[in-house]
Amino acid sequence: MDSILTSIKKLLGLEEDYTQFDSDIIIHINTALFRLRTLGVGVADTDISPGAFKIEDKTQVWSDLLDDRIDIESIKTHIYLKVKLVFDPPQTSFVIESYNRQIQELEWLINEQVGGGLDE
Repeated sequence: MDSILTSIKKLLGLEEDYTQFDSDIIIHINTALFRLRTLGVGVADTDISPGAFKIEDKTQVWSDLLDDRIDIESIKTHIYLKVKLVFDPPQTSFVIESYNRQIQELEWLINEQVGGGLDE
């Protein structure tokens, strides 16, 4: 489960070979990646723009984004929660608020981990 797209799809309850929503999920993953980049998470990809990283299909893997970060699981959880809220939001406001609190806590912890600045 090294592919970013495949692992997020699995967390969303979708099989890897079910590709009908891949474009939608990729857009939402890239939005979450953008948010994480503002927290200093990610590697530089000068072919896109300085400091940017995005996925295009299932070939991009977590190590492309995170190298050997020790907080990789929290990054995966953050991306999953952000995608879940947009792609398949919970039906109750209580659960939505719970997800939002988890996202805020993860963002705070990630920000503390990278020292409040870019981790280049």
